[in-house]
Amino acid sequence: MNAKDDSFLKESLIQKGIPVTEDPNGNTYKITCDVVIVGSGCGGGVAASVLAKSGLKVVVVEKGHYFAAQDYSGLEGSSMEELYESGGMLTTQDGKIMILAGATVGGGSSVNWSACIRTPDYILKEWCTEKKLRIFNSSEYQSAMDFVCERIGVTETCVEEGFQNRVLRMGCENLGLKVEPAPRNCSADHYCGSCCYGCRRGDKKGTENTWLVDAVNNGAVILTGCEAERFILVNDDDCGKARKRCVGVIAKQENVGKKLEIGARVVVSGGGSLLTPPLLIASGLENNNIGRNLHLHPVLFVWGYFPDSQMEVKGKSYEGGILTSLHQVKDQDSNVQAIVEAASMGPAAFASLFPWVSRREMEERMTKYARTAVLFALSRDEGSGCVVKRGEIRYWLSGADKENLKTGLREALRILIAAGAVEVGTFRSDGQKIRCEGTKNAEVEEFLETVTAAGGARSRSEYWTIYCSAHQMGSCRMGANEEEGAVDENGECWEAKGLFVCDASVLPSAIGVNPMITIQSTAYCISTALANSLNKQRLP
Repeated sequence: MNAKDDSFLKESLIQKGIPVTEDPNGNTYKITCDVVIVGSGCGGGVAASVLAKSGLKVVVVEKGHYFAAQDYSGLEGSSMEELYESGGMLTTQDGKIMILAGATVGGGSSVNWSACIRTPDYILKEWCTEKKLRIFNSSEYQSAMDFVCERIGVTETCVEEGFQNRVLRMGCENLGLKVEPAPRNCSADHYCGSCCYGCRRGDKKGTENTWLVDAVNNGAVILTGCEAERFILVNDDDCGKARKRCVGVIAKQENVGKKLEIGARVVVSGGGSLLTPPLLIASGLENNNIGRNLHLHPVLFVWGYFPDSQMEVKGKSYEGGILTSLHQVKDQDSNVQAIVEAASMGPAAFASLFPWVSRREMEERMTKYARTAVLFALSRDEGSGCVVKRGEIRYWLSGADKENLKTGLREALRILIAAGAVEVGTFRSDGQKIRCEGTKNAEVEEFLETVTAAGGARSRSEYWTIYCSAHQMGSCRMGANEEEGAVDENGECWEAKGLFVCDASVLPSAIGVNPMITIQSTAYCISTALANSLNKQRLP
């Protein structure tokens, strides 16, 4: 830290039209704006764009760093360290679930697998009727989804699928199962297998090169390497005894000696389902829904090996669009139990998740890595967890979740076998697998009957496995009243006027599909209503 860094920050903000004063006694810079937003991902990025476009002075506080397309290395180790929470090694307290969450400018949209699936109609109906949240049955929400998809360039067309998605499609077709195209926010000919490490082609339209570009072009300022410590809450007679008013954020930026006190007319928390709750709690909020009702869309993997001699499916596991096809596993009443998709798993991740049975077995598996297709089953979890302190995540699967995952795993294995895999298996601790060539159908079915959603490493079961999660939601859920949710239908905290939440944590429940469009559409509705309200207040 040095004086040059401090003075550069101050001068840069002033040049952008953001007032800055120095408080030598408090060793702080006092910054003034209309709106300060914590986080720049699918929620915060959309909010920044909408609010800046409406003429408001916006400051975005982002603890991660900015990377342009040419800055991405595509290397697994360094990319995980730079772009993910805890270097991609974040887990639940019991070690059962590995959690992947973006930690860079653009948040999860910078490293996700590009899937752009609209909120299913049955989810919207459930949220409207059961949760009594009318916004999700409104024309405004439908228009928001349309606008979001247009802004991030969503297409259902894929010129050429990669190895793993061709396996998924071929297996489904051979079984007579429905396989659907997965809409993506990239061009139809996008054939990048490493977008989970940042898109080096700059083709994927994440928040960092769409919504945040719009925001900056309309005067917004993004402070990177800047971590919010707490929201500033004050007593306000107009808000009633039980409610405070939020007037800003206390933050600390790397290489700047003084703390930042950013005052604003309103404050938006867009740090995501893992970071927004601890920040609200650290600021003094006490609503029982904050940090609870955390849903993770738990995932379990299966694998299938396809020798190079099988020319029907060409390519390598790390080539092509990561997620271009999907299959929904439904019960007899057409209820979705799980979805099956292709996974992006670098060699280090594959080796760390794959069970160690012997040196020879591991060597063989890694030698075959390039032609090993990895699919996963994802369930819309009824179970939930909590995160009230940063990095301390607890989570419990329900019995129904385990049954749905078991059904999804078995379906995924059937798909691999139908596509021509000579060997398939799970990631269970004993190296559960079966050789398919020359094996009778009865033996295959007998094997599938042994496939279950096993417990975690600390379950004390004979066999265990590791679950993964790339979708976190619901930990500050929206509710019709303060008993049902942490925020109201406008995204405003019940306990603090002027403090809004605009990220995946406000979703009322798990949705069962990749949530990016749902998060961005919800954020668009919240921030549009907020912009209209603030601009009305400015009218003479």
